[in-house]
Amino acid sequence: MNQPSSRFSIQSSSPSSWRPDSWRGFEALQQPEYPDQAALERVLCEISKLPPLVTSWEIVKLRALLADAARGACFVLQGGDCAERFVDCTSARITNTLKVLLQMSLVLVVGAQRPVIRLGRFAGQYAKPRSAAAETHGGITLPSYRGDIINRPEFTAEARTADPELLLRGYERAALALNFMRALIKGGFADLHHPEYFDLDWVRHSPLADDYHRMAATISESLRFMENVLGIRAGESDRIDFFTSHEALVLGYEQAQTRRVPRRPGYFNLSTHFPWIGLRTNDPEGAHVEYVRGIENPIGIKVGPGATRECVAGWLDKLDPGRNPGRLTLIHRFGVSRIAEELPRLIEIVRGEGGRVLWICDPMHGNTQTTASGVKTRRFEDIQSEVEQAFDIHRAMGQQLGGVHVELTGENVTECVGGARGQSEEDLAQAYESEVDPRLNYEQALELAFLIARKMKRTNGG
Repeated sequence: MNQPSSRFSIQSSSPSSWRPDSWRGFEALQQPEYPDQAALERVLCEISKLPPLVTSWEIVKLRALLADAARGACFVLQGGDCAERFVDCTSARITNTLKVLLQMSLVLVVGAQRPVIRLGRFAGQYAKPRSAAAETHGGITLPSYRGDIINRPEFTAEARTADPELLLRGYERAALALNFMRALIKGGFADLHHPEYFDLDWVRHSPLADDYHRMAATISESLRFMENVLGIRAGESDRIDFFTSHEALVLGYEQAQTRRVPRRPGYFNLSTHFPWIGLRTNDPEGAHVEYVRGIENPIGIKVGPGATRECVAGWLDKLDPGRNPGRLTLIHRFGVSRIAEELPRLIEIVRGEGGRVLWICDPMHGNTQTTASGVKTRRFEDIQSEVEQAFDIHRAMGQQLGGVHVELTGENVTECVGGARGQSEEDLAQAYESEVDPRLNYEQALELAFLIARKMKRTNGG
């Protein structure tokens, strides 16, 4: 399962005019201001000498799989925390994140009738862009919290001061998380013969639990049947079942893990398999696009309302001049009320520029609301509607939606309203943990997977 097409061969993306630090000659938005530049350079130098977090052959494999997804042969599930916290680097939290992604992907395999690529927002998603550089409380103004890799959420001058040592802690936390994930997967945690390994105890009474267990039992029985017929055991190959992704926001950190590798052309960002650029930093003439244009990793670009033809042409010409499937992914995030107007226009622009991109729908970021009491939340019904509209629009325009991008957690949080249990705004105070954006909890994430699977069956004529 998830074998890349044999037709794929990587072409170097590193132009001769590019260097890992060439982004420094461009305007770099959303960068933290460090009071001690010498300390920052010492930390970045140390990170540049540490072992890579991922390998170039994993990156090349993912790029091949994403090329297949762009052709409609695979479907991408990209999910995880809005912004990881150092305190959550525990065995229980990591296991629960893998469990929810495994369960969702199992449901989507049935709906998509094709392999699902699991792309986690983890092991590096420690930084977040902010709409304002500072915030004021009680007449005191301090820098905004930008994620655990930059500063801390407590509203004190010390906590909100950008600390370069946190970059090193972010690298270490990512390494610890990846090490544990790989051990789990290699040890059989993700074995489809034993889906009970990735059940979450606290949701055994979920309205969808019985449906999920029936589906898992059917898949396990089918595997055993095929193995008995063919005389082989499925899934014995030693492979990476999960790939990592994070927003390439703090460019000094990304540069520190960018390097050449033996017997492969070009440079690789070895801090993650799939770096993406967010909506606030996606200017084709900006530092973030300049940085990612020279690395061999597959690249994602978040696209929102009002994207112009000039922007799209700039992304394609700088990041994918050869128009190679698997190189560039457009992650569209319009909101439930704007996708019908914005997405068809974007598709036409990309076609007009000859783009051969992978399309992923992010139904989260365009649907954030603030309650009357000042709490950020998202409505499940809006998230579901944007995804379903995305499927319909892509199909009506003669192509397929290639994946979904969801902020979620395996924990029993109350951050988004709606879903099968009818979680209300009054319920948000019960277990609201996120320091930045609200996430779907396990039940809501699994329900969304079932609804997407149902939509895909209908779209495919099943």
